[in-house]
Amino acid sequence: MVLQESPALDDVFHALADPTRRAMLRSLAGGERNIGELAAPFDMSFAAASKHVRVLEGAGLLRRRVQGRSHVCSIEAEPLADATEWLNYYQAFWSRRLDTLETLIKADAAKAKSSDGD
Repeated sequence: MVLQESPALDDVFHALADPTRRAMLRSLAGGERNIGELAAPFDMSFAAASKHVRVLEGAGLLRRRVQGRSHVCSIEAEPLADATEWLNYYQAFWSRRLDTLETLIKADAAKAKSSDGD
């Protein structure tokens, strides 16, 4: 399991906390994009888009390469897999807790039904 105190995981969740960066990642899932293409759907400057790209890059969520004067970005999925692993632990935790609650509620309902018949 991914360490809960992992600075890299903190960086991933910080990067994913912003809806603009999540949208940029979704765009990159469709293939490489330059920074201008990533910025196009938003009302932001190239400099602002570059800041978002730097946060994603710092979290390891994208790779950037320079091609002439253009910075071409592509998605890096490994940090997303680590975040998913971390989230899956808590999904399993809550599933077990909710299954236990369901069992207790059903047992309580069955007990109440049987005592009504006495």
